[in-house]
Amino acid sequence: MDFALPAELTAYLAELDAFIEAEIKPLQAKDDNERFFDHRREWARTDFDNGGLPRHEWEQLLRQAKLLADRAGHYRFALPKEYGGKDGSNLWMAVIREHLAAKGLGLFNDLQNEHSIVGNNPFVLMFRDFGTEAQKAEFIPGMLNGTRIITFGLTEPNHGSDATHMETRAVPEERDGVAGWRINGEKMWTTGMHVATHCALFARTEGPDGAARGITTFLVPADAPGVKIEEYLWTFNMPTDHPRVSFTDVWVPDSAIWGQPGAGLALAQHFVHENRIRQAASSLGAASYCIEESVKYARARRPFGKALAENQAIQFPLVELATQAEMLRLLIRKTAWEMDQMPKPEVEKRLSDKVSMCNYWANRLVCEAADRAMQVHGGIGYSRHKPFEHIYRHHRRYRITEGSEEIQMRKVAAHLFGYLGPRRALFA
Repeated sequence: MDFALPAELTAYLAELDAFIEAEIKPLQAKDDNERFFDHRREWARTDFDNGGLPRHEWEQLLRQAKLLADRAGHYRFALPKEYGGKDGSNLWMAVIREHLAAKGLGLFNDLQNEHSIVGNNPFVLMFRDFGTEAQKAEFIPGMLNGTRIITFGLTEPNHGSDATHMETRAVPEERDGVAGWRINGEKMWTTGMHVATHCALFARTEGPDGAARGITTFLVPADAPGVKIEEYLWTFNMPTDHPRVSFTDVWVPDSAIWGQPGAGLALAQHFVHENRIRQAASSLGAASYCIEESVKYARARRPFGKALAENQAIQFPLVELATQAEMLRLLIRKTAWEMDQMPKPEVEKRLSDKVSMCNYWANRLVCEAADRAMQVHGGIGYSRHKPFEHIYRHHRRYRITEGSEEIQMRKVAAHLFGYLGPRRALFA
């Protein structure tokens, strides 16, 4: 049994570090772009007079960094080679995401915006696996060159985790001799709608409330008549690009259906395991950053004439966090490696509980680590002159989004008690 990282992977991490030093850090230092990362970051990023949206200059800077990464061959790393990627595995992506997040805040990897020089791009693979030939031809190159931007319309004001009870409805309606659908409903947290060209909108087309089947996904143009951004929801971590959007008598043709009619939730679940393991790795990396910065500060700070690090009240909480981080790192890498050994459908059947373990525990750990870092650093840790409050505010949302920790614990329990997964045979 060998726990060493492949030499090719460690070499690639060094290549990424060199790229950051040569290309990304100079861009971050240019024209006072540091204002987006130092104590001014929330104010520099947020247009408080325009619904709290991200400032145009901030989003332009992120785009510049992505272009640099794409030209260098890093941004599409996880995508198949046919789309300019490197067929990046789950293990490699987990290690890379942890490595970048452990560096702290920077233009190379700003998690508040799901931005990284090594992109995730789940929609590309969703179109590959579920799109029609016409949709593939339009959306895959469009997403890669920035002419197509898709947001996700699943959650509703009255329905979050209970997505099968959604109230949005689509009914057949022909217009000008073209078969199509008329859609009515409302969605929450449709992140990125202010710049989106399309919304991947989930609506019930058949079946009773609560049924998994009968929900269809539609590619609705963001500027279609009847689509209206009702409000931008200000959050714990600003800026906000998470609006409530209404859809009133919105009509789309049959060609707007994405995937099989009635099987829309398959799209919503298609990339969830890859997303969760990568996001867990990012949370682990951010937690490790908080722990290491606290250790450095405790060694350097000398209240009452001796290093703060000599106090067990400082040592022991950080020891516990470091222990948890070490154990979590092994579980994340083992789970990611196992994901690479089986087809995607098998991951749901055999490994989804381990993915959930990684995700909910990593998200909880980073919040604890950021909180402890603030405590160790004292007043300066609580201020915006250190990144810990920003890390906490960002990562706190992951205990709710991408499957709340309660939903993920329920998944683990279902496998543990044999209601799902390989252990069902033990209780038959």
